[in-house]
Amino acid sequence: MNTRALLQILFAAILLSLLAYTTWASTQQPVWQWRGLVQGPDRWWTVATLIDAYYGFLTFFVWVCFKERGLLARVLWFVAIMLLGNMAMASYVLWQLHKLPPGAPVSDILIARGAPAR
Repeated sequence: MNTRALLQILFAAILLSLLAYTTWASTQQPVWQWRGLVQGPDRWWTVATLIDAYYGFLTFFVWVCFKERGLLARVLWFVAIMLLGNMAMASYVLWQLHKLPPGAPVSDILIARGAPAR
């Protein structure tokens, strides 16, 4: 299976599962009545928010996998992103910006790959 097909399957699964869980949570309680974890039914929107956040982390990690060629770097960044969320993601972007050569366009951090791991 090629990378494109794998990414299509991954992001279709993310989209469909988010739509399914959000629809189900809506049947349990309207989103405008959500009050965090104060009451029992509120947990469904809290879970929906956590699922959405971790899918965002996973989406960012897909980009990290594109940028990082070494398995160890990928594993360590995965663990950091899943444990620290946006703090790890911000650190990764800052690190990428730091590595950017002077005068290089910022868009290079999005499209340029790292050197092959040895």
